[in-house]
Amino acid sequence: MRSHRTPLTAGLLIALVVVALQALLVPLFAGPATNLAPRDLPIAVAGPPPATAAITQKLAAEHPGAFEVTTLPDAAAADAAIRDRSVYGAIVVAGPAPEVHVASAGSPTVSALLGQAAGPQAKVVDVVPLHAGDPRGTGFGAGFLPLAITSLLAGLLIFFVVRRRGARLTALLGYAVAAGLAGAAVLQGWLDVLPGDYLAVAGVLGLFGLAVAGAMTGLGAMFDRPGLGLGAVTMFLVGNALGAVAAAPELLPQPWGAVGQALPIGAGATLLRSVAYFDGHGGLTAAIVLGSYAIGGLLLTALGRRRTAPATTEAAPVATPDPEHAPAH
Repeated sequence: MRSHRTPLTAGLLIALVVVALQALLVPLFAGPATNLAPRDLPIAVAGPPPATAAITQKLAAEHPGAFEVTTLPDAAAADAAIRDRSVYGAIVVAGPAPEVHVASAGSPTVSALLGQAAGPQAKVVDVVPLHAGDPRGTGFGAGFLPLAITSLLAGLLIFFVVRRRGARLTALLGYAVAAGLAGAAVLQGWLDVLPGDYLAVAGVLGLFGLAVAGAMTGLGAMFDRPGLGLGAVTMFLVGNALGAVAAAPELLPQPWGAVGQALPIGAGATLLRSVAYFDGHGGLTAAIVLGSYAIGGLLLTALGRRRTAPATTEAAPVATPDPEHAPAH
């Protein structure tokens, strides 16, 4: 039976669907952003035991549930913990007034919060500062997210245009290598917003590109267009909102911070920071997450459909009469 849906009805249905999607996306993006606050944020308190105990008690009383405190003997131990990403920063008792040791490269937002928590009299020491070409850290996020968009697009195009499994796998691997090398060249050589070893940064960007593009192509190969929709919504819309690229996962309401780190954008940003600024420290979990998406996407691509469904159905062949059974004239 043919549908009697009028153009007006179809238009109203489209409007209602888009408004419903908007009602879901606005709180998804705005909710975490408006509720940024430390939640079990790992920090250190360094100095003599009586002083560290007093500061720890004060933090617990004034900021309940905000910080997960590790006590350390001195400033050198605190700085070492910051550099290996065990903590985001430290309050160091080393004189008449406490010092706040931070790593703005790890999160400019967290560095500012720690300075506020220690009070106006505290001296702030930036142990791992941001790159001189990106003094506010805005170039990091602005330069990283476009790779997510292009990787999503690459996965879609490979699924729709490349029909054979082997060719799809080759295209995905080739895209990952090219995207990593080109992305690192742009971020480091052209824009100068990122430090670190070129090949190491290119490796992270290539792994991230393969994770996103491979997952998209693999989901499409296994589940066709519903799989592509699921991948786009989960990895890009949800992943972008919860990735904490410009902040830190411990600043988001939980469990959303952890969810964001289990998706490619959050894991990719964490691994890129670790490799570019911290010699890879603190990036193991993020590397495992990206590797899982990349390998899973390649496996789904290898096991899925060889080609997409045809856009139009072929006309049914016209039956021809059998000469042996043709009626006599």
